[in-house]
Amino acid sequence: MKCLIIAAGQGKRLSNKGNSKPLIPLLGVPLIERVILTAKKSGLDEFYVVTGYNGKKLRQHLDELRHNRGINITYITNDEWKKENGISVLKAKEFLSNDNFILMMGDHIFDGAVLEKLKDVKIPDGEVMLVVDKNVESNEFIDIDDVTKVLVRDNRILDIGKRIERYNAYDTGIFLCTPVIFDAIQESRNRGNDSLSGGMKILAENGKAKTFEFPHNSYWIDVDDEKAFKKAEKKLMSDLSKVSDGPISRHLNRRVSIKITKYLVRTNITPNLVSIVSFLLSVLGAFFFTFGGYMNLIIGGSLVQLSSIIDGCDGEIARLKFLASEFGGWFDAVLDRYADAFILFGLTYYVYSFGKYTPILSLFVGFLAIIGTFMNSYMADKYDSFMKKSLIPGKHYLRIGRDVRMFIIFIGCLINQPFLTLVLLAALMNAENIRRIIVLYDNKGSYFDI
Repeated sequence: MKCLIIAAGQGKRLSNKGNSKPLIPLLGVPLIERVILTAKKSGLDEFYVVTGYNGKKLRQHLDELRHNRGINITYITNDEWKKENGISVLKAKEFLSNDNFILMMGDHIFDGAVLEKLKDVKIPDGEVMLVVDKNVESNEFIDIDDVTKVLVRDNRILDIGKRIERYNAYDTGIFLCTPVIFDAIQESRNRGNDSLSGGMKILAENGKAKTFEFPHNSYWIDVDDEKAFKKAEKKLMSDLSKVSDGPISRHLNRRVSIKITKYLVRTNITPNLVSIVSFLLSVLGAFFFTFGGYMNLIIGGSLVQLSSIIDGCDGEIARLKFLASEFGGWFDAVLDRYADAFILFGLTYYVYSFGKYTPILSLFVGFLAIIGTFMNSYMADKYDSFMKKSLIPGKHYLRIGRDVRMFIIFIGCLINQPFLTLVLLAALMNAENIRRIIVLYDNKGSYFDI
């Protein structure tokens, strides 16, 4: 589906962050690029971007984005960018006069779930649908003095504007349009109002302006000033946790890794490179175990926990910069399995060579810890897939995985109990594997095709 993005304004309130608002980086990704990539991820495939102020620089960046990401982008020049935003929409008339399209703002970030639903909506010819947010009581992301307000009744717009007194929704800046939007804006312009909202008023007067309610628990932010910019950063960072995060990842590791990620996204460091660094830290930690001695045990355990924290950064960078890929996820999983083998072998070697227990007992416990760990990882995909489908979206579920293992090793090394650490890992991992088998078996009819 086609998508029109207006990005012609100057953006004076963010001028201290850059001289082209659409190109101001938000956590490593320019605003306009973040909007386009969110829309592309949601299923839109053809983009028209209206440029204006500092347009040459923006168009150069769009050319690079088109080449690097393989995105179909056409840019449109608005030499009247000082006027209201309706003019930017009118500039696209010759490109979109025969098609329905989604219209968005170049400085609004949002949850892409809304586009996944909106693009499949059937809208009659001669109507326009505005996505409205009815959370007017406690929306922490809006500027009440600047947001466009909407009065809605029975999914139709009765009034719209920044200064209207009666309203029950906010304009999110996302529209599903038929070509009638161009005629409505032109009529509004003839009345002396060049704004997009003016065009929507014309449609509302004729009963042709419908609404689509913004999904519950989703977000949208008009990144128009520094306060909103900071809110957008905070929101994007807070969304980096996953429902499959274990308790250590959720309550400890993420709190550290997102602080590291916040700086790494400003560099050219790739997620795969972070995965390699995490793996090397694990190997280095295992290497220290082979030297024996309490100090080497502490250093090794600390490196293992550090690698576990860093291991979260690769996925965070990938999600923030739209670099997630099937290969990246698979590559990270492969390195994690090799890292687990090195770590547990190193710890088993420490107990075998420097501990007070018999060699057979040391090797047996180490073997149980290793096989339990590998089976735990092998089961993870099936278990996680089932739990994600079975539980309320966004809710966490019981998951004892790699984050817990690495933290147990870290604590066990600190208190100088490597043998008990292996015993605990062997018991906990194998018990967790049995629990997962029971959970999946009890629900085999709803998940497995057998």
